Amino acid sequence: MVFKRVLGTFGVGGPSVDTVLASTHCRPGEYLSGEVRIKAADYDVEIQRITLALVTRVEVEVGDHEGAGGMEFHRVDVSGPFRLPKGQDRAVPFQLAIPWETPITEVYGQHLHGMAMGVRTELAVAKAVDKGDLDPVSIVPLPSQERVLNAFAQLGFGFKSADVEHGHISGLHQQLPFYQEIEFYPPPSHQGRINEVELTFVADPASLAVVLEADKRGGLFTPGGDVLGRFQVSHQEAMSIDWAAEISRWLDAVAEHHGAHFGPAGPAPYGHAPYGHDPYGHHGHHGGHGHHGPGLGAAVAAGAAGFVGGMIAGEIIEEAVEGIFGDEED
Repeated sequence: MVFKRVLGTFGVGGPSVDTVLASTHCRPGEYLSGEVRIKAADYDVEIQRITLALVTRVEVEVGDHEGAGGMEFHRVDVSGPFRLPKGQDRAVPFQLAIPWETPITEVYGQHLHGMAMGVRTELAVAKAVDKGDLDPVSIVPLPSQERVLNAFAQLGFGFKSADVEHGHISGLHQQLPFYQEIEFYPPPSHQGRINEVELTFVADPASLAVVLEADKRGGLFTPGGDVLGRFQVSHQEAMSIDWAAEISRWLDAVAEHHGAHFGPAGPAPYGHAPYGHDPYGHHGHHGGHGHHGPGLGAAVAAGAAGFVGGMIAGEIIEEAVEGIFGDEED
């Protein structure tokens, strides 16, 4: 993927920059690599620095008001000062580390509706800084995260939308100032009792937190509200858990509200204390409840086919990034 911008801040005949990514797809904890290609100006230029920044769209609540805009959450200088003589182009290679908590933007080759992620290049010359266009990138799930998403597909959940919320989840250590919510319509077996389920991942190099929040529909004699459940496991443990069984059991407990714990019953089978935490705490981390919708249907091979409702086709990802961000990231 290449984007090119003539840096208008530096005037006619000034330097221009191309950012070339070796791949536009990456997992959290990995690296985006490539090079920044600077086309020389019509005069000698003193480059102060070249910076790459990750930017995503974030929902922010302030009092009773909600808004959204581009938020820069990770930036790295890939070059310090150097002189760029007239007529002598230069290429600067880079590796940009992707934080472990970076939101997922693509599942099974389909872009998640509501998500936008880009790499922005900044070139500083003298006292002027020009922010280049956003180069769209796709963040795909870790293997441990994909196991959970496969279970959602197997159980017949229907993808609704995804967004990134500013703030922190109580009881979890987070490096980034936001968290992602992937929203699903409930499977057919729970429609009428649960409005929707929101899935949040918080990953680090050693472990994965899986947070589920169900919007339970109230009955004639029973209250509704948000119900929270949580897993905290290593990435290796996540690969061996029967997530479909665990999520299904949790959904049944939420619907019936019999006080079952989120996580395997009985002794913890994964070498540590049970990992169900406050399964019925009514302190959900996101509002916004949607309508009922169709599930995914039968289980699908590798959890991939059918996981496309409400997603954006790959060929219009760049347009989606530009449309969602606009000029807000500035």
